Amino acid sequence: MASSLAQRKACLITGASDGIGYATAAALARAGCEIWLMVRNAEKGNKAKQRLQSATGNEHLHLLITDLSSQQQIRAAAATLRDQLNRLDVLINNAGTWISKRTLTEEGIEKVFAVNHLAPFLLTRELYPLLQHSADARVINVSSDNHYQARINFDDLFMEKGYHGLRSYAQSKLAMVLFTREFERRKPDPHVSIFAVQPGLVHTDIGLKQTTWLHTLAWKVRRSLWRSKTPEEGAATSVFLAQQEDVRQQSGTYWDNCQPKPASREANDPAIASRLWDTSLSL
Repeated sequence: MASSLAQRKACLITGASDGIGYATAAALARAGCEIWLMVRNAEKGNKAKQRLQSATGNEHLHLLITDLSSQQQIRAAAATLRDQLNRLDVLINNAGTWISKRTLTEEGIEKVFAVNHLAPFLLTRELYPLLQHSADARVINVSSDNHYQARINFDDLFMEKGYHGLRSYAQSKLAMVLFTREFERRKPDPHVSIFAVQPGLVHTDIGLKQTTWLHTLAWKVRRSLWRSKTPEEGAATSVFLAQQEDVRQQSGTYWDNCQPKPASREANDPAIASRLWDTSLSL
């Protein structure tokens, strides 16, 4: 394992206490990275950190307790990192949620859209000064093939009319791909790369946490009837993009199973991407 931060990659992973985020952190910890685990629940975060240290032997693990539905907490966490680090090599926007009942954040924003899209958008902007100081920075946005079924409804972005958790989730994941595309177009630094990732159907509890009994049952049935990936398999593409040397020229692309693939037609529309960027700034 590398002995100094000058030799180790500095990585931040959101939603790292379990599931895909934990598996991503474990793989990068084994590679000797310095890792910041951004989690919402302090108790779960501390247990995850202890498990990671025991499993990987990596002592360079840190916790950042942050509720990604709160812009105030995101800004505070980013300020803490800017005080503690001189660079950030890898930012993995992994955390995600889907909720059966329409819920608003403290800023009055629909929560799935806030956590799955606006949080990565804001966190990436807040940490960009640290990414600029890396010789080869990577931003990895965990999206989903659900984005193929979605469109951005700018007239009802927070789904006041006809809310459905899966439709909200799909819209937020499309927003992640559009953000990836527009970041690539607008970024001032060629040494900062960005990618959107499809982890696949992974055996996690995302469909069990804030869902109705019917959606909980549907998620359990879906996991059992279709061959779901392990969290480690779901994390593989993020880990690949965090470490692979020759992917910078493919920045701005959508990835699945460690290979780029076409995103949806909506995700490739530059006018929609630009409008969403401006809308996200205003929010």
